[in-house]
Amino acid sequence: MMTLHLLYFPNLLFEQDMFGKVLRFCVVGGSGVVIDFGLTYLLKEKLRLHKYLSNALAFSVAASSNYFLNRIWTFESHNPEIFKEYSHFILIALIGLLINTGILYLLHTGKGKNFYVAKAFAMGVVMIWNFCANNWFTFKN
Repeated sequence: MMTLHLLYFPNLLFEQDMFGKVLRFCVVGGSGVVIDFGLTYLLKEKLRLHKYLSNALAFSVAASSNYFLNRIWTFESHNPEIFKEYSHFILIALIGLLINTGILYLLHTGKGKNFYVAKAFAMGVVMIWNFCANNWFTFKN
């Protein structure tokens, strides 16, 4: 009876395909976290670039890596208009960067929270934004 119920009233959180997409998106996002945090650390701590510039550069590199991995694995896109799709993905990532930097500024500069703790929280919020926006806009079927 439960299966029949789900057929008629699908819930996005419980659809097998959607659950798989979210899971794959999180794995890809995990690789992006490694790139983002690693590059931020390298740029900020070792190369002594400004913390917000380091954050923006690292976020951008991680976003590009995430596009290619999400295109191939998460959303299995076969869209021949790769540049257009990439542009949409990067636009969403840039909006995410604004959200990320705003939260980072608010929590670190405004509230005195540890820079990396604030960054981790901001990344979690942006992950939700990125999945929803890319699922409904960039990689829509």
